[in-house]
Amino acid sequence: MNICFVISDIKNEPVGTSVVLMEKAHERGHTLYVMSVGDFVFHHNAPMSLRCKRVKKNLEYENAEGFWTQVQEDNRKRKVITSNDLDVLFLRNNPTEEADDRQWAEHSGIAFARMIQQESVLVLNDAFAMSHAYIDKLYFEELPSSIKPDSLVTRDMDDLLKFWEEVGKKMVLKPLEGSGGQDVYLIDKDKKNLNQIFEALSSQGYVIAQEFLPEVSKGDVRIILMNGKVLEEDGQKAVIRRVNSDKNEFRSNLALGAKAKKAKYTKEMQKIVEVTAPKLIKDGLFFVGLDVVDDKLIEINVLSPGGLDYCESIGLPNFTTTVIKAIERKIEYKKLYKNKLSNKVLATMD
Repeated sequence: MNICFVISDIKNEPVGTSVVLMEKAHERGHTLYVMSVGDFVFHHNAPMSLRCKRVKKNLEYENAEGFWTQVQEDNRKRKVITSNDLDVLFLRNNPTEEADDRQWAEHSGIAFARMIQQESVLVLNDAFAMSHAYIDKLYFEELPSSIKPDSLVTRDMDDLLKFWEEVGKKMVLKPLEGSGGQDVYLIDKDKKNLNQIFEALSSQGYVIAQEFLPEVSKGDVRIILMNGKVLEEDGQKAVIRRVNSDKNEFRSNLALGAKAKKAKYTKEMQKIVEVTAPKLIKDGLFFVGLDVVDDKLIEINVLSPGGLDYCESIGLPNFTTTVIKAIERKIEYKKLYKNKLSNKVLATMD
């Protein structure tokens, strides 16, 4: 198959989940393209064009780092292809991590992907679902309350103070749009710096307050779902505990220094997945990350979930073979049904 990965910026992309998935697609002999989110080209009455790097077939490397270094250092002129040349477009850029001087990049990838999706290219995740779930913390609020901590979304300080009282004078504040554990604050009984924190967060937009879960001191668990099921390979599940060695740090993001460990898949986690999965399947969200503390879902990541690059170091498979094989099956279904299956249906079809 011909598959193109859309990432934020080829030059600065670190070796993470996107790269290990690209490496596996290359290893399995597929024609692999990679492009930055700024490399779409639209011309009226013509198929969408994409200015890509076509990854060489004959690369020699020992690991994902070696693979990615060769891709980044390939100085050949970018190849302009059209949607007619592609089977799959895999959106892997994270709009919420774009810098202030790249606001143009926040919505453009999903917007162009919607157009490409209408040109019979399989887009993962479904681009219309991504548009709906763009503010993933609001998408999270559409899920049943039984699996979530109590929460409030507001831009009013009085609302926050009332909520703080209701949840026992201990809450977590974060921007409604954001990721990677940035600008996340714990507010307890002394309300230290609350006014300054609120001003800083509300200047970015809406603020989300969430009931504090004491169990977070043990870290959280990232569960990676594919087709609405826990990603599984060789009898092992993609369930990763993230623990910060700093006991004063309640955030467990790997990007902030937390360590990955193997985690047991509990009955509580199974219930959360069972409640969440029907909506993900209905909406066409193929590849999703759930962040869980004890028996509560605290976040959902549909834009660019990560974690696969840590799996092998903690004794798990890297799960990339299973993911790429699933995409291969979708393309086979697409051909067998002669494009009669919608993108949303194909996106979560096993």
